[in-house]
Amino acid sequence: MTNWLKTAEQALDFGVIGILITMSIVALWLFIERLMFYKSVRLDDYKSRDILELDLSDNLSTIGAIGSNAPYVGLLGTVIGIMITFYTLGDIGAVDTKKIMTGLALALKATAMGLIVAMPAIVFYTIAMRKMERILAHWDAEHEKS
Repeated sequence: MTNWLKTAEQALDFGVIGILITMSIVALWLFIERLMFYKSVRLDDYKSRDILELDLSDNLSTIGAIGSNAPYVGLLGTVIGIMITFYTLGDIGAVDTKKIMTGLALALKATAMGLIVAMPAIVFYTIAMRKMERILAHWDAEHEKS
């Protein structure tokens, strides 16, 4: 295998997996930040429901975007990995089952990682949204009396 193919495989592996790891760290960090904020919210500090909702929804779209886009990043890694595998096979000029299976397995690793990142991110998003809805319901209930 030529040097540039080996470099391309390593770049794919480190690039895609690195992006997915970064996405998972950001999603977890934002989720923890939101939970800490939700625990510290004092409803008496807010006179407007809209301002409360704006504060509560900070960073939720980022968590949702990570959850919805992580599978696509993984899929992109898989497609590029399969292209590299086929190019390698064409370059060699012979069908080597071991090379095909190894290349495809490594390519599918990117899809698996994308799903591993997406599933918790969507769970984080759903939990945070539910907590936000509950806080807003409490605010509504308190201000209904007035």
